[in-house]
Amino acid sequence: MVRSLTLSAILALLPLITVAQQEQSESLTFEASAFAHPPIEWHPIPLWFWNNTLVSGNELELQLQQMVEVDGYGGCAILPFGQNFSPAYLSNDYFTLYSRVMKKARELGAHMSIYDEYGFPSGSMGAINGSGVATFKNNHPDHTVKRLDKSEFQVAAGATVDRTLSLKGTLMALVAYDDITKDVVTLNDFYDARTHRLTWTSPAGGNWRVMAFECVIDGDPNVDYLSPEAVSLFIEDTHEAYYSHFPDEFGRTIVSTFFDEPTMYRAAGRMWTGDFNEKFVQRYGFSPERLYPALWYDIGPATTWARNLLFGLHSALYSEGFMKTISDWATAHGIAATGHQDQEEMANPTSVAGDLMLAAKHVTMPGIDKIGNGRPTEDFYKVVSSAANCWDRTYVMSESFGAMGNIPTEKLYEVAVEQYTKGINHLIPHAVWYDTNDVTFLPELSWRNPLYGSDLPAFNRFLSRLNYLLARPGQHVADVAMLYPIQTQYAGHYFDGPEGYYEGGVKVPGTDYPLVSHLLTDDIGVDFTYLHPEVIDDRCTVRGGRLCLNNPINHESFSTIVLPGVKVISLSNLKKIEEAWEQGVHVVFTTQLPQHAADVPDGDDEVKAIVARMMNDKGHPALYVAQPTATSVADAIDVGLPRRDVTFVDSTQPFNYLHRRIDGHDMYYFGNIDGTSATNTIRLRSSAKAFSVLDPHTGKVSAPTITTTNDHQADGFEFSLELRPCHSAFLVDDALLLKDALTD
Repeated sequence: MVRSLTLSAILALLPLITVAQQEQSESLTFEASAFAHPPIEWHPIPLWFWNNTLVSGNELELQLQQMVEVDGYGGCAILPFGQNFSPAYLSNDYFTLYSRVMKKARELGAHMSIYDEYGFPSGSMGAINGSGVATFKNNHPDHTVKRLDKSEFQVAAGATVDRTLSLKGTLMALVAYDDITKDVVTLNDFYDARTHRLTWTSPAGGNWRVMAFECVIDGDPNVDYLSPEAVSLFIEDTHEAYYSHFPDEFGRTIVSTFFDEPTMYRAAGRMWTGDFNEKFVQRYGFSPERLYPALWYDIGPATTWARNLLFGLHSALYSEGFMKTISDWATAHGIAATGHQDQEEMANPTSVAGDLMLAAKHVTMPGIDKIGNGRPTEDFYKVVSSAANCWDRTYVMSESFGAMGNIPTEKLYEVAVEQYTKGINHLIPHAVWYDTNDVTFLPELSWRNPLYGSDLPAFNRFLSRLNYLLARPGQHVADVAMLYPIQTQYAGHYFDGPEGYYEGGVKVPGTDYPLVSHLLTDDIGVDFTYLHPEVIDDRCTVRGGRLCLNNPINHESFSTIVLPGVKVISLSNLKKIEEAWEQGVHVVFTTQLPQHAADVPDGDDEVKAIVARMMNDKGHPALYVAQPTATSVADAIDVGLPRRDVTFVDSTQPFNYLHRRIDGHDMYYFGNIDGTSATNTIRLRSSAKAFSVLDPHTGKVSAPTITTTNDHQADGFEFSLELRPCHSAFLVDDALLLKDALTD
């Protein structure tokens, strides 16, 4: 019988799959019987809050058994939480209880994920939401969050400054800034670091200000997220504690670790680290001191370039400091790393996640959080799943339903269908609660809740079937690429912005990429992949009249690229897009045209010239959509896509969908997230000889309803699909499916 891989097996095989894709045909074939009844390895693993009470071993074992055998969960991620929780976090008594759960999980064949914090966010060892018994700040006070502060004073033209500066931290830059000319000069030669005395005479003209920028300890008890050295200490105190107690369970019962809601909006949105300048010199070859005023002010034509350098490194240090350090540790210990940022819904992520795609770059299983109601997380699913596509990750996680209240069961399905059609393939339910009398964030998703108890087994079977088919190595297929416009966000950002640090600080004018994303996937019925600027430079080439993403597993190619609200772009990116355009790739600009270069200080004229050339070409012009709507974007896209990969024929209500290709064979997942039923005639650009419809709600396998039309293409497939609200279906190439045990 052909083997179908479990989650833990795929984690172990990922390096082998990368270099030996020829084995995919055998190892990734799907069995109809396993789809109908997925093994426990594919069942969702919820967060399990040990909350606000004395936890009992016997009760823990009983609850876990009920979660697995009644609810249909595949294990748990234990989350100690609350001021009154006992025993003490990371104490011997804590690990004694944890070991009883571990033993019970082994008996049940279930898996566990290590939640790396007491409460959240990850990084304080319980100092914020926990009891404060074990805190990172107590152990390592010099390795907590740091902040960049600015102090300044006016200097009259031609006046002499002679004063002692009052500094509390590490001096990052000491400069003079002219409000009129925007000139910046360093004052290092006029400053005595031993006495902190500055003696300097300003030029005769101008309107000068002296500015001192210093990195100080903020007082926030979390780890310095920008420092791998500090994060390694956090790992030593937390992750290593679990490993020392359960070394033989890593890669067996324990399959992952989970970080929760790190963010850079702490420290008033000005999170910094003491060796920033040294890292800047290593990366760019010169000191950043003269650029520091750009973090707050316009410093003239160099502002765009300066902010992209500073905020770009800022984001890279965050990604490499926290996420990469944890992921590297997890990989070395045979497990996956997953987790998500706080405030992922910020269109300008500069002082929150820094760069939401880059924050996911090094994570084994990038993730996002669907929390609360009214937060537009849906428009950012594609950012995180595209990060996985760009950096060749197989898994994409969502932590879902927290603080959404007692939503109807249909809402559970709606959220899941939308997430999985947008590239997520591992939903972590939030949450099961040890003490159901003290549930801080509704809903409580266990057999004990009469609102969901009878529905949970079916819902978890549904999620398990989605995981079984979608959480596998393969290619994402889309005709359209969209530039992730982080460089425009960097250029428009500055510290202490009017929106406040929690809301991202600055709303950058012209930002429309969440809207364009929504229009494409939800209104027009066109899937796409965000391409990160780094990925366009490092992993993309132009070949065969298409822009190609060259990954060992997820290698994609695009006939259309959209630049959404892009005012600032690196010349290296634009030149590659120009090369693709010259070879026939369709280019669409929305809302605003590129005007500035992100990567060179004097490249603006060249940017404008390239854009003008593409726009004014009479034979193959790039298109500009000044006001993105479903109609205007669809019309612009169709110019470059006379025949889409997936076409909803004459449809006013297209389904959301995901197209994946496994070992050359097609799989499609269609979902209806609208409020009414719909029937769509769907035309696919596929060479498959035969398909089957797999219903993840029932586990049934059936033949599709074939539709024939006069213009049906020989290398295509057309069928009809009806879906009720919150329902979905797979269309799978029969070459991928073993119909060994079809069930009614």
